[in-house]
Amino acid sequence: MSPPRRIVVGISGASGVIYGVRMLEALRAAGVETHMVMSRSAEITLAHETDFKVAEVRALADHWYQQADIGAGIASGSFRAMGMVIAPCSIRSMSEIATGVTTGLLTRAADVMLKERRRLVLMVRETPFHLGHLRTMTQLAEMGAVVAPPLPAFYARPTSLEEMVDHSIGRVLDLFGIDSGLVRRWKDPA
Repeated sequence: MSPPRRIVVGISGASGVIYGVRMLEALRAAGVETHMVMSRSAEITLAHETDFKVAEVRALADHWYQQADIGAGIASGSFRAMGMVIAPCSIRSMSEIATGVTTGLLTRAADVMLKERRRLVLMVRETPFHLGHLRTMTQLAEMGAVVAPPLPAFYARPTSLEEMVDHSIGRVLDLFGIDSGLVRRWKDPA
């Protein structure tokens, strides 16, 4: 039984909230149903880093949930989805997921993806990493998560911040078999 073309998008409070916004836009353009949860910290970061309002970001998702709604469908293993992306993923969210000690819907939904052996991609936003961060990432990789910090691909010769963001989003969507058209591929004649 294949899952519906549905992805859960988590937006945590790390810097880089534009990754979550662009993820929702790209998934909508690709015809993929989205279920979004945004932490309170992400709402604050959104106001600091962009001109978007929380209501505008919620409107980009097909369905959105409050962080405190731990009874939402995405908190259950019976909720069918291709997987989940947390864009950006804070160190706190990453650590909660790694330990299974979740404090809200965002990390609970991610925990469910791991237990159900579904794709979980964490666009971790922090630098530099200390040894504890790296060990936590290793633990998550061993559990089946994909740790994909949004790093620019300069071979694509980006001319704007938007192109750099889009390339990272497109590469994450590649992990779900979704060709967003956002990636300028290395030596690809197409």
